[in-house]
Amino acid sequence: MGERGGSGDGYQVLSALIAGPLFYGGAGWLLDYWLQTSWLLPLGIAVGMAAGVYLVIARYGRIE
Repeated sequence: MGERGGSGDGYQVLSALIAGPLFYGGAGWLLDYWLQTSWLLPLGIAVGMAAGVYLVIARYGRIE
């Protein structure tokens, strides 16, 4: 009963890894457009990837 659901966890991991770069990349794109720069989009994507990986490790990294 205490086991995790495989496909449900997989979809949550996948959504975290996709949503992070999309959200922070979108924020970087908007800031690039507003500030007339060109380095915030790649920075936002990198930060989003790191945030997604951190969230996955923080939630599923522990083995019970």
